[in-house]
Amino acid sequence: MAIAARDFKELRLDGMSRNFGTVNALMGVTLNVRRGEFIALLGPSGCGKSTALNCLAGLLTLSGGSIWLDQTRIDRLKPEDRGFGMVFQNYALFPHMNVRKNIGFGLAMQGAPKVDIERKIDEALAIVRLGGQGEKLPGQLSGGQQQRVAIARAIIIEPPLVLMDEPLSNLDAKLRLEMRAEIRRIHDLIGSATIYVTHDQEEALSLADRIVVMREGVVRQVGTPPELYAQPAHADVAEFMGYRNLIRSHLDGGKVTVGGAAIKGTPIGAIGNGAVTVAIRPDDLTIANDGPVAVKVESAQYHGNSFYCSGRAGDGSELYFTTEHRVGKGDTVRLIADPKRVLLYAGAAS
Repeated sequence: MAIAARDFKELRLDGMSRNFGTVNALMGVTLNVRRGEFIALLGPSGCGKSTALNCLAGLLTLSGGSIWLDQTRIDRLKPEDRGFGMVFQNYALFPHMNVRKNIGFGLAMQGAPKVDIERKIDEALAIVRLGGQGEKLPGQLSGGQQQRVAIARAIIIEPPLVLMDEPLSNLDAKLRLEMRAEIRRIHDLIGSATIYVTHDQEEALSLADRIVVMREGVVRQVGTPPELYAQPAHADVAEFMGYRNLIRSHLDGGKVTVGGAAIKGTPIGAIGNGAVTVAIRPDDLTIANDGPVAVKVESAQYHGNSFYCSGRAGDGSELYFTTEHRVGKGDTVRLIADPKRVLLYAGAAS
């Protein structure tokens, strides 16, 4: 396998900002990305993650800050001079060109010798497991195959950095799972850095070495998947990472009130007595006969090996929980949570 990323040590984003008139879409993003690292930009729609990717690609100019590849400043370079590979959400394949010509387009534009182009096309087809499909048009391929063509086109130029903008959003659930594994396999094989934009926290957790959580143009937290999953730094990060139970409460003597019951939790950062936000994942609330929180089940969705439920506590609050036991609407159950998994943040939930 000859296709590999061009050598570099580090990509640096130094205070990267982008404004659209009076709207600050990106504010002072600073991040170092090492060669071979897989970074996921994660956040809701409008958080700035796609803007950040487009600034990296050179499709948008910066309003402030700079971008460096080792000792070379690249934010002033044209997109084609940065040498990055790009995989778009809609594949962006040329419908009138067969697979081989689509994959080799970038090299052809660079004026590479035809014999080298053909050899690298064969290598790229092998990497993305599309051998034998080279003469087909994109319209003759499945969505997953088209995405593989788009990836092959991105990596054939041997980029130091591959940029991916929600590349799996147009695929069905089964294909998304398959392509996740393929994207990570190809990333590891060629040794490039990858920056991957997604709003799907499961994708980010399963793919990334580090996750950058964004909100309203600002980086809220950078960490490994286990760090983001277990201890989000802020309540809004916790909400986006699946802590669906965000409860306004009051910390007093090491305990908070959830569903009318006093329970212990784990403070995140320095917190004194007063208003707090309690964050608990649904799968961290479990049914137990001696559970302190009583809820009446309002819905129970069957998810194969478990039920995803919502219930109403005695104080009127709604709580989400999961259980392997069959429960139905109207049942009353008692819930308990490990204090280490009950996270407390200063201030009331918005």
